[in-house]
Amino acid sequence: MSLPISSHDVLAAAERLRGVAHRTPVLTSRTADARTGARLFFKCENLQRMGAFKFRGAYNTLAQFTPEQRARGALAYSSGNHAQAVALSARLLGMPALIVMPGDAPPLKIRATREYGAEVVLYDRYTEDREAIARRIASERGMTVVPPFNHAHVMAGQGTAALELVEQVREIDGGGLDLLLACVGGGGLISGCAVMARHLLPDCRIVGVEPEAGNDVQQSLRRGEIVTIHVPRTIADGAQTQHTGDLTFPVMQALVAEIVTVRDDDLVAAMRFFAERMKLVVEPTGALAAAAAFTGAVGVRGLRVGIVISGGNVDLARYAEFLAGTPMG
Repeated sequence: MSLPISSHDVLAAAERLRGVAHRTPVLTSRTADARTGARLFFKCENLQRMGAFKFRGAYNTLAQFTPEQRARGALAYSSGNHAQAVALSARLLGMPALIVMPGDAPPLKIRATREYGAEVVLYDRYTEDREAIARRIASERGMTVVPPFNHAHVMAGQGTAALELVEQVREIDGGGLDLLLACVGGGGLISGCAVMARHLLPDCRIVGVEPEAGNDVQQSLRRGEIVTIHVPRTIADGAQTQHTGDLTFPVMQALVAEIVTVRDDDLVAAMRFFAERMKLVVEPTGALAAAAAFTGAVGVRGLRVGIVISGGNVDLARYAEFLAGTPMG
């Protein structure tokens, strides 16, 4: 079966991103290894430009706009990280940007998106359709919609995280990976990473991690068709998608071994570990993959495991509550 993207698309994206995106570090932790009985390699996309892997896909997409598209600008809908990624990429490439964001998105993300120069239109994620709003505005203004995950250029850009991860693990000790763990919202990150990881390491097993309250992709893979759910109520705001896409889904069907879930409490525990032991600020969605390894949601003992920390954009007041153990409302 022909997939929407190939390793060649990811390699081409890496060239566009060279010198623009950060080559984020891969860190290890003896404590984490001892706790899990595995050798864990953390790809720190929380240290990427604008604080998340999303910059990779956004910039790769906008960099391929025609002159006419650049003049009219980019439009995106996002709970936060894709919003910031498109806003920053548009600024770097000298084009206007408009972002449709839920009104209850973390204030930090809304503020940062505006500070990157984008116009922000707010909506109610529980009563309004963000895609419909985006289509209407794009039609009125002639802007190009850049979806958060269901776009070949976005997926290819996200796959560069896995390309770097595999290269960096080899630089650390010359070895490969038995398992790659990545968070799953709409599937853009894990789709791009799966294509590249399987190209470089054919025997590497790819596993996605969703919040327990929002397991639409897990349900979709089990049923063999895209399942739509209500907006999940989870602290992992980057994974509050209601369904995957018609481009990301076949990639996951072909290359992802399984999808596992973790609870919000598991995410908080992982965030605390990163803060206390590795001195890293990680947002709830960014902790999904690590939480799966820490809790045993996926077996890692005896394996070499790549873990994508997808982002670090978290409201500081809320972050303090997480670290202090304040009960979640």
